[in-house]
Amino acid sequence: MDDIKEDSRRQKDELYMRKALAEAEAALAEGEIPIGAVIVCGDRVVARGHNLTETLCDVTAHAEMQAITSAANYLGGKYLADCTLYVTVEPCVMCAGALGWAQVRRVVYGASDVKRGFSRYAPQALHPRASVTAGVLEGECRRLMQDFFKNKR
Repeated sequence: MDDIKEDSRRQKDELYMRKALAEAEAALAEGEIPIGAVIVCGDRVVARGHNLTETLCDVTAHAEMQAITSAANYLGGKYLADCTLYVTVEPCVMCAGALGWAQVRRVVYGASDVKRGFSRYAPQALHPRASVTAGVLEGECRRLMQDFFKNKR
């Protein structure tokens, strides 16, 4: 029974991570660093976002921040306790802090960010009840970032 639950969760995680990857592709098409995010509540995507730091000339316009703001507006409140964030790259410290303040209870990410990821610098930034699932579609998420930076050089 637990294997069935775990397999179902993995399938859902991959489905929503593919939606986050689509957002990352949209960021890439706009000349942004290709990171995408979606927020899911009750098996429904309630918000999408991708990096807009170049477009908005705003260092805080990360994919997660865009998705948090959109979800809060859509749901009508600042707390996202019943939500899961799917993001293609591990959140930075700033985004992890915002996720903590928003009380997001589950964070799922694809590729780790060894240089700027929250797990290295601020592992306690998320809400105390939050769970983290890392490595969902990791290869695809990592490749998108590596290709972007390889083409930048």
